[in-house]
Amino acid sequence: MVLNYPGGKRFKVKEDHERIHRFHPNYGNRGMTLEEDLNATNEYYREHGIAVIHKKPTPIQIVRVDYPKRSAAVIKEAYFKQTSTTDYNGVYRGKYIDFEAKETQSTTSFPLKNFHEHQIQHMKQVIEHGGICFVILRFSSLDEVYLLDASHLLIFWERQQSGGRKSMTKQEIERYGHYISLGYQPRIDYIKVVESIYF
Repeated sequence: MVLNYPGGKRFKVKEDHERIHRFHPNYGNRGMTLEEDLNATNEYYREHGIAVIHKKPTPIQIVRVDYPKRSAAVIKEAYFKQTSTTDYNGVYRGKYIDFEAKETQSTTSFPLKNFHEHQIQHMKQVIEHGGICFVILRFSSLDEVYLLDASHLLIFWERQQSGGRKSMTKQEIERYGHYISLGYQPRIDYIKVVESIYF
Protein backbone atom coordinates (compact mmCIF):
# COMPACT_ATOMS: atom_id res chain seq x y z
CA MET A 1 0.00 0.00 0.00
CA VAL A 2 1.18 3.54 -0.78
CA LEU A 3 0.44 6.31 1.73
CA ASN A 4 1.22 9.94 1.08
CA TYR A 5 1.47 12.95 3.35
CA PRO A 6 -0.48 16.13 2.57
CA GLY A 7 1.38 17.71 -0.35
CA GLY A 8 2.14 14.34 -1.94
CA LYS A 9 5.31 13.32 -0.08
CA ARG A 10 5.45 9.53 0.12
CA PHE A 11 5.14 7.75 3.48
CA LYS A 12 7.40 4.68 3.53
CA VAL A 13 5.12 2.11 5.15
CA LYS A 14 7.63 -0.75 5.23
CA GLU A 15 10.41 1.31 6.87
CA ASP A 16 8.04 2.93 9.34
CA HIS A 17 6.43 -0.42 10.21
CA GLU A 18 9.85 -1.91 10.93
CA ARG A 19 10.84 1.12 13.00
CA ILE A 20 7.62 1.12 15.02
CA HIS A 21 7.44 -2.63 15.57
CA ARG A 22 11.12 -3.25 16.26
CA PHE A 23 11.52 -5.66 19.19
CA HIS A 24 12.03 -3.88 22.49
CA PRO A 25 13.44 -5.88 25.39
CA ASN A 26 10.70 -5.76 27.97
CA TYR A 27 10.78 -8.26 30.77
CA GLY A 28 7.22 -7.77 31.97
CA ASN A 29 5.53 -7.73 28.59
CA ARG A 30 8.04 -8.78 25.97
CA GLY A 31 7.66 -7.18 22.54
CA MET A 32 4.94 -4.64 23.38
CA THR A 33 5.34 -1.17 21.88
CA LEU A 34 4.62 2.00 23.80
CA GLU A 35 1.42 2.47 21.79
CA GLU A 36 0.19 -1.04 22.61
CA ASP A 37 0.95 -0.53 26.31
CA LEU A 38 -0.86 2.83 26.37
CA ASN A 39 -3.85 1.46 24.48
CA ALA A 40 -4.15 -1.38 27.03
CA THR A 41 -3.75 1.13 29.88
CA ASN A 42 -6.46 3.39 28.45
CA GLU A 43 -8.79 0.44 28.04
CA TYR A 44 -8.21 -0.42 31.71
CA TYR A 45 -8.99 3.20 32.70
CA ARG A 46 -12.25 3.18 30.71
CA GLU A 47 -13.36 -0.22 32.01
CA HIS A 48 -12.75 0.85 35.62
CA GLY A 49 -14.33 4.31 35.26
CA ILE A 50 -11.04 6.11 35.93
CA ALA A 51 -10.68 8.19 32.76
CA VAL A 52 -11.86 8.30 29.14
CA ILE A 53 -8.76 8.57 26.95
CA HIS A 54 -8.56 7.40 23.33
CA LYS A 55 -5.93 7.19 20.62
CA LYS A 56 -6.78 9.68 17.91
CA PRO A 57 -7.43 8.04 14.54
CA THR A 58 -5.30 9.25 11.63
CA PRO A 59 -7.67 10.40 8.87
CA ILE A 60 -6.74 9.09 5.43
CA GLN A 61 -8.18 9.61 1.96
CA ILE A 62 -8.36 6.37 -0.01
CA VAL A 63 -7.31 6.86 -3.64
CA ARG A 64 -7.05 3.37 -5.14
CA VAL A 65 -8.57 0.07 -4.04
CA ASP A 66 -8.15 -3.38 -5.62
CA TYR A 67 -10.77 -6.07 -5.29
CA PRO A 68 -8.92 -9.40 -5.72
CA LYS A 69 -11.98 -11.25 -4.42
CA ARG A 70 -15.58 -10.19 -3.98
CA SER A 71 -15.26 -10.56 -0.22
CA ALA A 72 -11.99 -8.62 0.16
CA ALA A 73 -10.81 -5.13 -0.75
CA VAL A 74 -7.15 -4.09 -0.65
CA ILE A 75 -6.19 -0.42 -0.29
CA LYS A 76 -3.36 0.23 -2.75
CA GLU A 77 -2.93 3.99 -2.40
CA ALA A 78 -4.04 6.55 0.20
CA TYR A 79 -3.15 10.02 1.45
CA PHE A 80 -3.08 11.44 4.96
CA LYS A 81 -5.90 14.02 4.89
CA GLN A 82 -4.14 16.33 7.33
CA THR A 83 -1.11 16.48 9.57
CA SER A 84 -1.70 14.79 12.90
CA THR A 85 -1.62 16.67 16.20
CA THR A 86 -0.94 14.48 19.22
CA ASP A 87 -1.58 10.78 19.80
CA TYR A 88 -4.10 10.74 22.64
CA ASN A 89 -6.84 12.87 24.17
CA GLY A 90 -9.74 12.58 26.56
CA VAL A 91 -11.10 13.55 29.96
CA TYR A 92 -9.99 12.91 33.53
CA ARG A 93 -11.84 14.39 36.52
CA GLY A 94 -13.49 17.00 34.31
CA LYS A 95 -10.24 18.22 32.75
CA TYR A 96 -9.23 17.86 29.11
CA ILE A 97 -6.08 15.74 28.66
CA ASP A 98 -3.95 15.73 25.52
CA PHE A 99 -0.61 13.97 25.07
CA GLU A 100 1.93 12.61 22.65
CA ALA A 101 3.84 9.33 23.14
CA LYS A 102 7.35 8.70 21.77
CA GLU A 103 10.09 6.08 22.12
CA THR A 104 13.84 6.11 21.57
CA GLN A 105 16.56 3.46 21.57
CA SER A 106 19.05 5.99 22.95
CA THR A 107 20.04 5.62 26.60
CA THR A 108 21.40 9.15 27.06
CA SER A 109 19.05 11.58 25.28
CA PHE A 110 15.72 12.01 23.53
CA PRO A 111 15.93 13.50 19.99
CA LEU A 112 13.64 16.46 19.40
CA LYS A 113 13.33 15.42 15.73
CA ASN A 114 10.72 12.95 17.03
CA PHE A 115 8.38 15.95 17.37
CA HIS A 116 7.00 18.16 14.62
CA GLU A 117 6.26 21.87 14.52
CA HIS A 118 2.50 21.35 14.14
CA GLN A 119 2.49 19.12 17.24
CA ILE A 120 4.35 21.77 19.24
CA GLN A 121 1.86 24.44 18.12
CA HIS A 122 -1.04 22.18 19.08
CA MET A 123 0.44 21.62 22.56
CA LYS A 124 0.83 25.38 23.02
CA GLN A 125 -2.84 25.87 22.16
CA VAL A 126 -3.96 23.17 24.60
CA ILE A 127 -1.95 24.81 27.41
CA GLU A 128 -3.31 28.28 26.50
CA HIS A 129 -6.86 26.94 26.83
CA GLY A 130 -6.23 25.38 30.24
CA GLY A 131 -5.93 21.75 29.18
CA ILE A 132 -3.50 19.24 30.67
CA CYS A 133 -0.81 18.54 28.08
CA PHE A 134 2.27 16.34 28.33
CA VAL A 135 4.43 13.79 26.54
CA ILE A 136 5.11 10.22 27.57
CA LEU A 137 8.67 9.23 26.71
CA ARG A 138 10.02 5.69 26.72
CA PHE A 139 13.69 4.79 26.70
CA SER A 140 13.05 1.40 25.07
CA SER A 141 16.40 -0.25 25.69
CA LEU A 142 16.24 0.74 29.39
CA ASP A 143 12.51 0.02 29.69
CA GLU A 144 12.03 3.36 31.45
CA VAL A 145 9.01 5.62 30.95
CA TYR A 146 8.65 9.30 31.92
CA LEU A 147 5.86 11.86 31.83
CA LEU A 148 7.13 15.32 30.86
CA ASP A 149 4.81 18.32 31.06
CA ALA A 150 4.49 20.00 27.65
CA SER A 151 5.68 23.33 29.07
CA HIS A 152 9.15 21.80 29.58
CA LEU A 153 9.13 20.28 26.09
CA LEU A 154 8.34 23.74 24.67
CA ILE A 155 11.40 25.18 26.45
CA PHE A 156 13.66 22.47 24.98
CA TRP A 157 12.07 23.03 21.55
CA GLU A 158 12.77 26.78 21.74
CA ARG A 159 16.35 26.05 22.78
CA GLN A 160 16.77 23.95 19.62
CA GLN A 161 15.13 26.65 17.48
CA SER A 162 17.66 29.16 18.87
CA GLY A 163 20.60 26.99 17.77
CA GLY A 164 20.93 24.88 20.93
CA ARG A 165 21.12 21.12 21.27
CA LYS A 166 18.76 19.02 19.19
CA SER A 167 17.79 16.68 22.00
CA MET A 168 16.76 16.54 25.64
CA THR A 169 19.35 14.82 27.82
CA LYS A 170 18.19 11.93 29.97
CA GLN A 171 19.30 13.97 33.00
CA GLU A 172 16.97 16.80 31.94
CA ILE A 173 14.08 14.39 31.53
CA GLU A 174 14.80 12.87 34.95
CA ARG A 175 14.97 16.35 36.48
CA TYR A 176 11.84 17.88 34.93
CA GLY A 177 9.85 14.75 34.16
CA HIS A 178 8.17 12.15 36.33
CA TYR A 179 9.17 8.49 36.27
CA ILE A 180 6.27 6.07 35.67
CA SER A 181 6.85 2.65 37.18
CA LEU A 182 5.59 -0.17 34.96
CA GLY A 183 2.94 -2.53 36.25
CA TYR A 184 0.64 -5.27 35.07
CA GLN A 185 -2.80 -3.63 35.13
CA PRO A 186 -2.60 -0.85 34.19
CA ARG A 187 0.70 -1.29 32.37
CA ILE A 188 1.74 2.40 32.30
CA ASP A 189 -0.20 4.09 35.10
CA TYR A 190 0.29 7.66 33.94
CA ILE A 191 -2.98 8.84 35.57
CA LYS A 192 -1.35 8.32 38.97
CA VAL A 193 1.32 10.86 37.91
CA VAL A 194 -1.30 13.19 36.41
CA GLU A 195 -3.18 13.11 39.71
CA SER A 196 -0.06 13.97 41.71
CA ILE A 197 1.13 16.90 39.57
CA TYR A 198 -2.04 18.49 38.11
CA PHE A 199 -4.59 18.02 40.90
